[in-house]
Amino acid sequence: MTETFDVVVIGAGAAGLFCAGVAGQRGLKVLLLDHSEKVAEKIRISGGGRCNFTNRDTTPANFVGENPHFCRSALSRYTPQDFITLLQRYQIPFHEKHKGQLFCDRSAEDVINMLLAECDAGGVTRWQPCRVSSIKQASSPDKTSASSYQIESDRGLIEVPQVVIATGGLSIPKIGATDFGYRIAKQFGLRLVEPRAALVPLTFDGEAWAPYAQLSGLALPVLIETGTPDATPKQRKKAVVFAEDLLFTHRGLSGPAVLQISSFWREGQPVRINLAPGVDLPTLLLRAKASSKKLIANELATLVPSRLADAWASRDPAWQKPVSEATDKALTALAERLQDWQLIPTGTEGYKKAEVTLGGVDTRDLSSQTMESRQQGLYFIGEVVDVTGWLGGYNFQWAWASAHACAEALALKHNNTSPHPSPR
Repeated sequence: MTETFDVVVIGAGAAGLFCAGVAGQRGLKVLLLDHSEKVAEKIRISGGGRCNFTNRDTTPANFVGENPHFCRSALSRYTPQDFITLLQRYQIPFHEKHKGQLFCDRSAEDVINMLLAECDAGGVTRWQPCRVSSIKQASSPDKTSASSYQIESDRGLIEVPQVVIATGGLSIPKIGATDFGYRIAKQFGLRLVEPRAALVPLTFDGEAWAPYAQLSGLALPVLIETGTPDATPKQRKKAVVFAEDLLFTHRGLSGPAVLQISSFWREGQPVRINLAPGVDLPTLLLRAKASSKKLIANELATLVPSRLADAWASRDPAWQKPVSEATDKALTALAERLQDWQLIPTGTEGYKKAEVTLGGVDTRDLSSQTMESRQQGLYFIGEVVDVTGWLGGYNFQWAWASAHACAEALALKHNNTSPHPSPR
């Protein structure tokens, strides 16, 4: 028996749930399906279980992609305040933690339950777990008239005029991430921007990293950048700088600073780190030379964390003496090394630790107004698209905004073509 719906949304994560709920409440008969038993696992684990659900300060400048302007339309039409208003309607308490980042007071489950309630309010049918084995165009091979699609699933054949792909990227396979969305895009001739792990820790060669492995667990505020700031003006524009906390690990570097820069770093590029930002380190060390009998490491420990001071001073015999006995050249070199530490990562921790996937369905093949692709009736929203936000709630805001733009477009098309639209 063939089931029929107005739209099928594949993927019950943040974008899929929200799109299904909005479309259902606009009068569409919606089927939401996912291959996993649980919905919205990324929401559940994000923000330490409290879900950094948006960022008050969201702008298009907080996103990365081949076309950085693509996200502008959807973001302007569904703002962080719009999502905040929805939370307030459900009386979900939240707080601002840092730099506009908003978190649930209680649990990420509050957001998940709200999205499920929105789906219920729209009469959305949910099939889980349900795998899709194929999506085929049932008519209009010339793409000039209304399309329809036949979807083969675990629960039978589905016929539908509109399909929304909200299956996310490759990040965190253990919670169900797959390349399904990319395969569907390729099947229908859409272009892809090569996916790569983003918002992910950076790793270094084991032997080269050995002197710093002892600092594992140390966190401190830094300035971090990548790109080529000393090159041509065009290249210099590509230099990106973040002021965030850095975390040393046994295998390399993590923390918000590194997760942010990982979306911009490319293999073979150096990363430059100022481990003592906002401090005139050369002047302070030279001043200490005139008045202190402490070891350089002990004097340095008044300016940076003591573990870092000890590790750095141990790297050069010229730094392993009382500051009063050090040469000006040695103290200046120490300051420069700490404030312009340059190193080349060998890689990242990969998709298993990446919070998001960079790249995805090429925005040249999508409408920024509706999220519909060049393949009529086929839409892509959320992380599967080549729009990636910075760390700090921006990726969830893209999920809400792209889902809302898509749902509104689906409703408009449905109500323009249906002889008797009947909003619920």
